[in-house]
Amino acid sequence: MKSLITLAVSSFFLLPFSFAAAAPRNVILFIADDMGQNAGCYGDPNAKTPALDRLASEGTRFRFAFCTSASCSASRSVIMTGLQNHSTGHYGHSHAAHHFSTFSSVQSLPVILGRNGYRTARIGKYHLAPEEVYRFDFALPSNAWNPVGMANDAKAFIADKSKPFFLYFCTLTPHRSGGEIAGHPLKPNPFGNHVNYPEIKDVKYDEAKLTVPSYLPDSPACRAELAQFYQAISRTDAGLARLVEILKETGQYDNTVIMFGADNGPAWPGAKTTVFEPGMRLPLVVRSPDQAKRGVVSDAMVSWVDFTPTILDIAGVKEVMAPPLVRGEPEGGTEGKAAGKKKGLVKYQFHGRSFLPTLNGDKLPGWDLIYASHQFHEIQMYYPMRVIRTDRYKLILNIAHQLPYPFASDLYASATWQAFLNSGGSLYGKRRLAEYTYRPRYELYDLEKDPDELVNVADRAAYKKIFDDLAEKLKTYQQQTRDPWFSKYEYE
Repeated sequence: MKSLITLAVSSFFLLPFSFAAAAPRNVILFIADDMGQNAGCYGDPNAKTPALDRLASEGTRFRFAFCTSASCSASRSVIMTGLQNHSTGHYGHSHAAHHFSTFSSVQSLPVILGRNGYRTARIGKYHLAPEEVYRFDFALPSNAWNPVGMANDAKAFIADKSKPFFLYFCTLTPHRSGGEIAGHPLKPNPFGNHVNYPEIKDVKYDEAKLTVPSYLPDSPACRAELAQFYQAISRTDAGLARLVEILKETGQYDNTVIMFGADNGPAWPGAKTTVFEPGMRLPLVVRSPDQAKRGVVSDAMVSWVDFTPTILDIAGVKEVMAPPLVRGEPEGGTEGKAAGKKKGLVKYQFHGRSFLPTLNGDKLPGWDLIYASHQFHEIQMYYPMRVIRTDRYKLILNIAHQLPYPFASDLYASATWQAFLNSGGSLYGKRRLAEYTYRPRYELYDLEKDPDELVNVADRAAYKKIFDDLAEKLKTYQQQTRDPWFSKYEYE
């Protein structure tokens, strides 16, 4: 395992892999909001997701796909830049008082594609800043709570064949609605299903028949919220179904790569905002006209830093050149000493790599390791964490472990969490409340023996060699990616 880990650490800036295509393909990146591997094709016994299941049968389903930060805005910055957000300044939410923003030196996916002959558009949730860094040609107006309506509103853009296109399609489902939607006051359903849309034929779920995930408490309040959550997932799936219909109606289906993912895991304590598996292990289904095999299940470990390099690979963009940085300016992912200088420009580097070589499901060396990096969710929620995860082990570094673990406002207010607090219980799902709130500096989990991440073996003698190896590799990665929190090794 050592050689593979070393490869991933030392060469996370890899040359792109190219696949055979007659011309640059269109790309649709469909990002659901707060959705884990809650789909039929992932074996979820509750979810009814025929469109996503069909897409998986025609493409590739990744079993081990991970966001780097289980927080909406921060995760989206990684998706759109191919960089860990600790190196871009986009440490948390961009909206309202939180006001986190990406360094102006960062080269984003839509800007690079626009320079290379693509029409670019976004529709639905944006949640990025500043706009000049994440500039699209078009911001298509739509209601992000209505995924089917979003697809219809994107039809004219999809139908235009003047250039290849990139469409960033971001539903608000299945996020908690948390307030009013288009003037409709919030009712007992907090997932937006209380607003009816004629385009959507809702799928209802029986609370009593649901299987409750192991990280959640099996309570009436939780079951009621899960039924609403899965209804919102079925709405999301209906949007995907309509999007595929439109691609076929416009003659674009066989010229378009479709990627389906999510920004982070479900909006419950124990998932969203954490780096436990329910928070960061997410769906990724890719359907390409050019892949040789269909209905593939890939065991390659991929990360959201890989989205930008992969999409640039599809677009045929072999390298990105950018102005060198002024001394003292935030790095933003470029390297002033990089090779390839010409006309005052230098080669721009990403923290991810193209995962196109893994689409056929072949077991390739070097795809058994990912990293994660979380700083904030809301601005009040300072709790930086770093993660290295292999195909068996996960090491978590809680940099601010002296602090109690913070709660996102919507998760704290959820009926599930409030019912748990009112019950006076000590176990939330399988995890003790005290262990959820107060965490040690390091957590090491043997996921083969302990998939629920309940037994921290960081201090056990039997795991010392594994701990030392992963801790050193994580530290090296932080240094290589210019992590501002690297200095904590020096004075704490």
